[in-house]
Amino acid sequence: MTRLFLEFFKTEKASGLVLIVCTAISLTLANSSFASWYTSVWQLPFLGQDVSYWINDGLMAVFFLLIGLEIEREIYVGELSHPRKAMVPIVAAVGGMLVPALLHFSVNAGTITQRGMGIPMATDIAFALGVLSLLGNRVPLALKVFLTALAIIDDLGAILVIAFFYTSALSVSNLLIAALVAAVLLACNRLRIESLTVYVIGGVFLWHFIHLSGIHATVSGVVLAFLIPFRKGDEHSPSARLQHFLHYPVAFLVLPLFALANTSLTIAPGWHTALLEPNSIGIALGLVLGKPIGITLFAVAGKWLRILILPAGLAWRHIASVSVLAGIGFTMSIFITLLAFQETVLIQQSKIAVLASSLVTGLLGYAMVRLSLRRPIPAE
Repeated sequence: MTRLFLEFFKTEKASGLVLIVCTAISLTLANSSFASWYTSVWQLPFLGQDVSYWINDGLMAVFFLLIGLEIEREIYVGELSHPRKAMVPIVAAVGGMLVPALLHFSVNAGTITQRGMGIPMATDIAFALGVLSLLGNRVPLALKVFLTALAIIDDLGAILVIAFFYTSALSVSNLLIAALVAAVLLACNRLRIESLTVYVIGGVFLWHFIHLSGIHATVSGVVLAFLIPFRKGDEHSPSARLQHFLHYPVAFLVLPLFALANTSLTIAPGWHTALLEPNSIGIALGLVLGKPIGITLFAVAGKWLRILILPAGLAWRHIASVSVLAGIGFTMSIFITLLAFQETVLIQQSKIAVLASSLVTGLLGYAMVRLSLRRPIPAE
């Protein structure tokens, strides 16, 4: 286990608890006498846009930058660097993305809410690891690594979905300029220029032109992550230094602000009827059933086809139980909701469905993982 992974895990589990508190505060204020003031805060103008824009399009790009750096590390020196070991979370994650999307599509095909099929695809790393951490040292290290790798691949899948399916009219000229900026940064990498200032400034231009191209600006974070020198991945490399620096700001500033800005839901009388709408049913089916079914079935199929082997110290009951935790969508699900829909009613209904489903999978996943740990861990 690298120091950076342990730091990432500890930060994410603490961030999960902070997100719970922020969500509770946001829901409370949005349904109190301060509701009008609270919701108006996020619409205040700032640098030509409102505050919520800079959180969702600006600060979330920093979140995606951190995710990109973690994906890069996993590919080069982590769990994804060994083909047979990497296949377990990769195959499982593919199932955990496809099955939820297909379940949502089956309920919403041909309707305006069909665009929401990407909502139940991704796992919220912070919440999932936060729940897992409540079980303490009883959780085998291999299970923590599996869930982390699974969630990271899920996020990569969500990023690709955002890039290809939630892109508005494409501006080729701005996309070419963004590609030119990326090429310059790649040249800096090859010339062994290791000043993070160069890459951060270049990243701002990359964000700007990707935004103007019609592709969601947060994708720039992942692109930038792979342009920053990784070298041997030691703690002195630019990639490792930036990853270390971003852990705490993302965990305790970016994600909490996102939660506060995007969970200010007014719980009106009869709110539960929204859970019976096709879109809400599709989200619930995807997160509560699609995630564990897809992850487990694809992993079993991979084992049967002999393209993967379970890591030492894990049994199928561990995979099945932790796959329920992967149904905690929250951050990424709400983020895709904002891209999928423009209608306020659909956004509100989707957020309620995401929160309710994530609560169910969090509680159920905790119980199932705890139950799975009662029996001895298989010997290596």
